[in-house]
Amino acid sequence: MASNGDDEQIKLVEGPAGYVLEDVPHLSDYIHDLPTYPNPLQSNPAYSVVRQYFVDEDDTVQEKIVVHKDSPRGTHFRRAGPRQKVYFKSADVRACIVTCGGLCPGLNTVIREIVCGLHFMYGVTEVIGVDCGFRGFYSKNTVALTPKTVSDIHKRGGTILGTSRGGHDTSKIVDNIQDRGINQVYIIGGDGTQKGASAIYKEIRRRGLKVAVAGIPKTIDNDIPVIDKSFGFDSAVEEAQRAINAAHVEATSVENGIGLVKLMGRYSGFIAMYATLASRDVDCCLIPESPFYLEGKGGLYEFIAKRLRENGHMVIVVAEGAGQDLVAESVEQQDASGNKLLKDVGLWMSLKIKEHFAKQSVLDITLKYIDPTYMIRAIPANASDNVYSTLLAQSAVHGAMAGYTGFVSGLVNGRHTYIPFNRITEKQNKVVITDRMWARMLSSTNQPSFMNPPKGTTVVSD
Repeated sequence: MASNGDDEQIKLVEGPAGYVLEDVPHLSDYIHDLPTYPNPLQSNPAYSVVRQYFVDEDDTVQEKIVVHKDSPRGTHFRRAGPRQKVYFKSADVRACIVTCGGLCPGLNTVIREIVCGLHFMYGVTEVIGVDCGFRGFYSKNTVALTPKTVSDIHKRGGTILGTSRGGHDTSKIVDNIQDRGINQVYIIGGDGTQKGASAIYKEIRRRGLKVAVAGIPKTIDNDIPVIDKSFGFDSAVEEAQRAINAAHVEATSVENGIGLVKLMGRYSGFIAMYATLASRDVDCCLIPESPFYLEGKGGLYEFIAKRLRENGHMVIVVAEGAGQDLVAESVEQQDASGNKLLKDVGLWMSLKIKEHFAKQSVLDITLKYIDPTYMIRAIPANASDNVYSTLLAQSAVHGAMAGYTGFVSGLVNGRHTYIPFNRITEKQNKVVITDRMWARMLSSTNQPSFMNPPKGTTVVSD
């Protein structure tokens, strides 16, 4: 085992040829002589036709699959899925589910599939929902969840359990878990939420409780590292097309029309980049990871004028976290989750562009600004995200029943895995502007890279 510097022991298993398994904790690590039971799926008729349904204990998934012939085997994660033995009797399980942070398409699907997975695969009948995030553990009521009560919630946006930011009090939360006799905790949320989940797991372990803590990572921005993508991302990109299409219609309906769309992306520009690639109507995409500047040769103003002269219209997509250094100075504030409160770059850009061209008196522009942020967050998941959310939820259930704890379920190279909390909270996933995907986006819009500003020009970066 190794330490991450936060008094948390990281389970590392090393093998030949540079093989490393970053394993997840197990209840048996700190509770000895735990009894095991046959997995109820062995007698489940739905799975009787499946060959090798149970995952082998030695099955792992490689983190990086593009390697050279002499490369070490590298880091692996434990493969998700049902095990032959479980560490909970179905009748003894009392599970709870909590959703935290901002809304995201697919939240209700995850809730539904945890409930239905526990019930139909493992015969668990006691599942409760915690109202309004972490603080709901000690200040709100809970609601009983059954397959009947959650049967059609996947068709709705938002979360039936309610959500909130902040409110994390580890001691109070674990006291409540202990008092209620809860032994499986499913926590749905982003990196801040999973940091809280990690703290809950550590306190539960310190107290020696037989409680499995499983996380399902959620971020509409797709900024959680290691995993291929987060649930809700595909739905967000698809819905963003509506806003981009509306901006394109507005821009093409007038002379020198500009459609400006602000999309989500506090620190990472994945939604803006993928929506731009999917649309093909966007002339310029601005994200937090790529610096840009407004004035001077090669700046945004010059590019806007050039594109308007060429096409007579233009569509700009800007991620909410782009350009924060150029927006008017203000006191930096944070929300209850510790996220920096961003200034409205979309509104600021719309005003700056209008002011610039009004002063130039060369092009008479008409600009329409569209901010679809809350419309996108509130939609139900599309078909792709519904399937993905289902598999994430089922993987979390299989892991908890098998006695794993202190993990999140996530897709790595197309395979579902169990990932230690520390790996998905140690940094944020960001667009790499030296990568081919960003180059593909630039070739789609034919925009300048804004990488070489004139001397004395202020460059906007993240």
